[in-house]
Amino acid sequence: PDFCTVPHPQYYQQYLLHADPLERFSVVSFVWGPGQATPIHDHMVWGLIGMLRGSEKGQRYARNAAGQLEPIGQEETLLPGDVDEVSPTIGDIHIVKNAFDDQPSISIHVYGGNIGAVKRHVYDPQTGSVKNFVSGYSSPQIPNLWDRSAQIRAELN
Repeated sequence: PDFCTVPHPQYYQQYLLHADPLERFSVVSFVWGPGQATPIHDHMVWGLIGMLRGSEKGQRYARNAAGQLEPIGQEETLLPGDVDEVSPTIGDIHIVKNAFDDQPSISIHVYGGNIGAVKRHVYDPQTGSVKNFVSGYSSPQIPNLWDRSAQIRAELN
């Protein structure tokens, strides 16, 4: 849908396209405005990322023996048609950004759960400290039966 391609001037958008009624998987459109990026974060479930338009750059991280985050490998670039994967077993801590400073980029993500309601983590790159978060969705349709993020965020506090 057209509304799932609209960037926000400040934040990347996470539009829910479909969620399995049993929350076994979800399909999400990520729309990145020029230069927008995520914090370093994890997913806690498996995920596949397919580049639709534009381009994304991503850097994977892992904790070293001292518990600090270290970049793993080189920064990766996804172009239209490319697919990347994340999971707790192969590594799912990373940072992602729109590769372009002058145009939006769109990727389609499939996750092994209702990703907008999954309790996840963001990481401080200097200290490695962890903060809980729930991403929710940017979808404007009300009611969004699968956006349980407000309920789960309340449980975190």
